[in-house]
Amino acid sequence: MFMRSLILVTGLFCAVFAHAADEPATKWEAGTAWQPIDPPVPTSTGSKIEVLEVFSYACPHCAHFQPYAEALKAKLPKNAEFVLMPADFQPRWVAFARGFYVAKDLGLVDKTHQALFDAIYRDRRPLNSLDDIAGFYAGYGANKESFVSTMQSFVIDGRIAKIREMEAKYGVDQTPTLVVNGKYRIVANPDKGIGFDQMVEIALQLVKQESAAKKH
Repeated sequence: MFMRSLILVTGLFCAVFAHAADEPATKWEAGTAWQPIDPPVPTSTGSKIEVLEVFSYACPHCAHFQPYAEALKAKLPKNAEFVLMPADFQPRWVAFARGFYVAKDLGLVDKTHQALFDAIYRDRRPLNSLDDIAGFYAGYGANKESFVSTMQSFVIDGRIAKIREMEAKYGVDQTPTLVVNGKYRIVANPDKGIGFDQMVEIALQLVKQESAAKKH
């Protein structure tokens, strides 16, 4: 898990909270399992319940969380939608965020999201500059020169500025963080017994809660 001023040891939460599948479902409470976001932040998913992950390709804990994110996506009801938002805590994170938004505009994120984590953490591929990142996406059909140019454009500058605005509104200071419907913030916390399994469980509980509220 990363914080702006502190980088914890990679894999901490995965080691401490490997699996909780055999434990009974818990009724998670505000202030313990999740924090309310006040005021709520408007979502980008229209009438659907938004489940947003704040992440970075430069965050090894986000790589560890990726299978859990996929499991969460698979369990979401049809009235909910999973959304990604890159974080910008460090310069290298900003470079990956720029690449993410260009890839998103090109329709490449579905093909490259897991692959980029694999390239960094499994294959140990050195991806440290805009040129390196563009080279990765070139392997999936992007034009490298155009990709680099777009990453440095005013349009992408605006999106990076928007990240900072949204992080402040959500109260995000670590990754991975889940935000449910712009109202609830969920993070792993060993002191409260919350690992990645529990983050998924809490998010699903809050989606269910939001779904019930929409029916009234």
